[in-house]
Amino acid sequence: MELKRIDHKLTVCKVTAVSDIDLSSDFYFIGKTDEEISLVCKTEDTPQNTVARDDGWRGFRIQGVLDFSLIGILAKLSGILADHKIGIFAVSTYNTDYILVKEENFEKAMTVLAAEGYTIA
Repeated sequence: MELKRIDHKLTVCKVTAVSDIDLSSDFYFIGKTDEEISLVCKTEDTPQNTVARDDGWRGFRIQGVLDFSLIGILAKLSGILADHKIGIFAVSTYNTDYILVKEENFEKAMTVLAAEGYTIA
C-alpha cells in the first residue's frame, strides 16, 4: 500500500463560524457537529479568529480510492504508530484516509511504516 506525504505544515483548530474559514484554500477539512466546528488546514491558512489552535502537525494519505468494503486499513496504520508511541489525528474523506502526526514524530512515522512494508511517496 502506498502512502503519500503531504508537504505542508498543518494546524488543527476550532472556529466559531464556517464563515471564518477561507474556503478558497486548496487544502482543508471541516468537521461540524452540534458542539463544534473543527478545521484542519495549512498553518498559513489558519483563521485569525480561532477558539482553540494546535500547530505543528504533518500528514500523509493512503494513495488511491479506498472501497468502503475494505476493513482495518486505518486500524492497522494507527496500531503500528501506537506501538511506536506516535499519536495520530485521523481524517477521512469519501476517497481515502489522512493521518496526521506531530511534526517531531513525522520522520519516525515514515520510517516505521516503510519498515512495515508501506511505500512512501
